[in-house]
Amino acid sequence: MSMSDPIADMLTRIRNGLARNKVSVSMPSSGLKEAIAKVLQEEGFVDGFAIKEADRKKTLSITLRYHDGEPVIEQLSRVSRPGRRMYCSANDMPRLNDGLGVIMISTSKGVMSDRQARSEGIGGEVICSVC
Repeated sequence: MSMSDPIADMLTRIRNGLARNKVSVSMPSSGLKEAIAKVLQEEGFVDGFAIKEADRKKTLSITLRYHDGEPVIEQLSRVSRPGRRMYCSANDMPRLNDGLGVIMISTSKGVMSDRQARSEGIGGEVICSVC
């Protein structure tokens, strides 16, 4: 069975892991998932990630972050879906919680946070929001 939205599956695995106070979650790896995990780590939402390969299949393992027993990520949602793609320019980029949250943008220069995309003056597809 093929998966129609692997990014939504990744975000759901992270949400489920946080709901069950898991230390880490793992999933099949891809270049886009690795880029999203890198932005999550750079923005301080996860402790880290690792890519493991077994039998020529790569697995992405994300170490979740907690503060005083509570998950650092309060909300994690998919914005652009396969059925409805959302794009924005650098000028029209939305802000989440007055800049406290992060919106991930897929640009021609790779996946980056909304702050970085604004500073570089480029727009793209809005992947997800995290706060």
